[in-house]
Amino acid sequence: MTDNFTSIIVDVPHRISGFFEIVDQINGINIKDPEKIGSTGAGFNLNAFGRTKIILEDNESNQKNECNIFINGKEFNEKAETTFYIFKYIEKYIKNPVRLSIFHNFDLPVGCGYGASGSGALGTIIGLNCLLKLRLTKKDMGRIAHISEVINRTGLGTVCGQLCGGLCILKEPGYPCKTERITLPKGLKVICGSFGMIHTKSILNSETLSNKIKEAGRNALKKLLGDKSIYTFMKSSMDFVKDTDILNILNLTKISELLNHLNKSDIIGASMNQLGRSVFAICKIKDIKKTIDIFETYKPEIKIFNLKIEENKPIILENL
Repeated sequence: MTDNFTSIIVDVPHRISGFFEIVDQINGINIKDPEKIGSTGAGFNLNAFGRTKIILEDNESNQKNECNIFINGKEFNEKAETTFYIFKYIEKYIKNPVRLSIFHNFDLPVGCGYGASGSGALGTIIGLNCLLKLRLTKKDMGRIAHISEVINRTGLGTVCGQLCGGLCILKEPGYPCKTERITLPKGLKVICGSFGMIHTKSILNSETLSNKIKEAGRNALKKLLGDKSIYTFMKSSMDFVKDTDILNILNLTKISELLNHLNKSDIIGASMNQLGRSVFAICKIKDIKKTIDIFETYKPEIKIFNLKIEENKPIILENL
């Protein structure tokens, strides 16, 4: 079935969303097709990755498909809802029973606004397609990853951004993706820090916050489309945070203090990861030290990462 290899590794960049508009209704009526549900907004990929390794185990004794799923070394199986959904989705393409182990390992914290679920979803479907020779097109793989996030309420537009690469605008919701890359000046650094998790599902299920996000995201996108630059992206992202009142609603006092400090420090800008108890700052190389110094005043509660914007898209690292 697999000819030359029994395992595969796929690396997919983490991603930070600066702002977004939830699009799950048309004229007040809920959209039923998960392909059409999604978000508009903007964000960027990072040079930190979610690595998905899939191993095709010996399955001579089993008469049914089996899949074990691990995240950062801990076994989740069907509780890894997005990955498990993809496995169940592709079962219809599998002719003979298979036994799989899927291992997700993430460079950045899960649930903290770094697009781990989208990274894992893309890594899973790309890896399964190659390993099991499913012959899915790139468009098919993106669609399956997108709907797996939408149905499990772990994301709305992250997959499209990760497929685009760099700093990009999500111009229309749903799938297929309609994106536009923003040209960046050279020598930018991304310093980010995380205080902990926010469950995306809890935000998407909150009608009050969801409505605020829709309006604020729509306004932020208009500003960025009028001036497609890293500077307008950062300002629009911070305006989104203020307009949603998310810092007060979720009582994120330390994040508010850190953002105020960073945005007074003469860097390109800082804002909050959407969605996570995390802050990202974009600065020039000459400002790295002072930016990190500001983050470090919040130790030991914060984990700090020194990164850059990743232009590349998901890659198949190796077949074994």
